[in-house]
Amino acid sequence: MNIAIILAGGVGSRVGADRPKQFIEILGKPVLAYTVEKFNTHPEIDAIEIVCVESHIEYLREMVQEYHLDKVKWVTKGGDTFQGSVQNGVNNLKDKISDDDIVLVHFGASPFIEHDIITDNIRVCEKTGNAISTTDFIYLSGFKDDQTKSSRYIDRDTICCMNTPHSFKFKYICDLYEEGIRTGAIDRVEPHTTTMMYELGRTIYFSKGSQTNIKITTKEDLDLFEGYVLLKQKRGEL
Repeated sequence: MNIAIILAGGVGSRVGADRPKQFIEILGKPVLAYTVEKFNTHPEIDAIEIVCVESHIEYLREMVQEYHLDKVKWVTKGGDTFQGSVQNGVNNLKDKISDDDIVLVHFGASPFIEHDIITDNIRVCEKTGNAISTTDFIYLSGFKDDQTKSSRYIDRDTICCMNTPHSFKFKYICDLYEEGIRTGAIDRVEPHTTTMMYELGRTIYFSKGSQTNIKITTKEDLDLFEGYVLLKQKRGEL
């Protein structure tokens, strides 16, 4: 099976709204509903688990019913950090799925995701055991001398930008977190699964990415997504 783990455990304080950003409505519909729909309608996704901020779990259950998100099989409570939410999602599935099943971890506030990115994530993970949606770095860049200037450039051809989905064979991610906790690696690095993989000497395999697959972080991102939805509606794609 292929199971999407959608992370909706954050509060999104930078947006400055009266609710977590994944529940802000765009044209009358929560951002999270748009995100989950992309996985719900993908033919290779068999089930969905949503890791939700505790205060909105009941709201989430109502949303799942309202938008007929029938592949949502499990809802569990979010953690205090990204890592905590991923661990909660993984732990909740331990008696429910098999070692060889694939889990795709994706931000609930990243509704720009498209089917081709999900498809390639699964394809690469089936071959390698993990897959991270990745794009080339396209901007001029440099090392900071301090907060005001730079005198050394970075060769952008040596840089890649990683995004969700992150996909893993289920045994792989279970073993990864067990090792991360046992060795203390989980506490030594930036709180993301990929940085812990680097700390533990693991290899990350690239799958298809997109510059447009952004995570909503600011009010301006919400405006971008509203424009995206309107464009999709005009084209008859939503």
